[in-house]
Amino acid sequence: MEMQTMQTSPSTQIVNVGGFDIGGPQFTVIAGPCSIESYDQFLETAKGVKASGAHILRGGIWKMRTSSKAFQGLGSSSFDFIKAVCKETNMTLISEVTDARQIEEIYDMVSCFQVGSRNMHNYSLLKELGMQKKPVMLKRGFAALIEEWVKAAEYITAGGNPNVILCERGIRTFETATRNTLDINAVAFAKRNTHLPVIVDPSHAVGIRALVPDLAYAAAAVGADGIIVEVHPRPAEALSDGMQALTLNDFKVMMNKLERILTAVDKPLHKELVYAN
Repeated sequence: MEMQTMQTSPSTQIVNVGGFDIGGPQFTVIAGPCSIESYDQFLETAKGVKASGAHILRGGIWKMRTSSKAFQGLGSSSFDFIKAVCKETNMTLISEVTDARQIEEIYDMVSCFQVGSRNMHNYSLLKELGMQKKPVMLKRGFAALIEEWVKAAEYITAGGNPNVILCERGIRTFETATRNTLDINAVAFAKRNTHLPVIVDPSHAVGIRALVPDLAYAAAAVGADGIIVEVHPRPAEALSDGMQALTLNDFKVMMNKLERILTAVDKPLHKELVYAN
């Protein structure tokens, strides 16, 4: 999957996640809390984002944090109620694995594994995910070159799992006004020079709630296959990343405008579930 041998036309591979084709003619929205904090919080968020048009849930079970004193996620204590929420809302979940031992623990609970920015270079984890049958969403490292990002994806595909989705989530630059800098160039480049679907995480890219919708619109306009957005019913109470989480109403307003932009670029939102995993 070397870049120089890849096609120079828009990516064509389709990866099905929870019944939704990512990489095809339609746009996929993944939404939910940064961290799953409780049954009530997760259910309220799931119902709210689904009502506004989200297709797949996101939510952290384990969290890799810069500070060892920060909230690290509920871990296995949340498994039962996560399954209950997914069943009640008829939605599937994308969640991050931070250790290869977690893959088996949540295999039946998720429709896609997420590899976070800090683990993009965790090659033992990538190799293990390459032996799985479920899709993998690979976030770009916060200081990684595009080539390094693509080569990390090769660790997964080389193991026999072709179902990789690239996720641009902002990179670290000299600019400090925002949390990171969303590399729109990378989205366009990856779409033109790889065969993999590409989605954007505007929440981590900017770290400022008011700016998240603007970056989501930019992702749609540049040709991304979808977005993954953090949403919390009460961001001020969030145990992680509350400053960048949209409220349920913020998300609803964003979705209404996003749909109009997608219509203009001829890549409409998914409307119907193809099948449930």
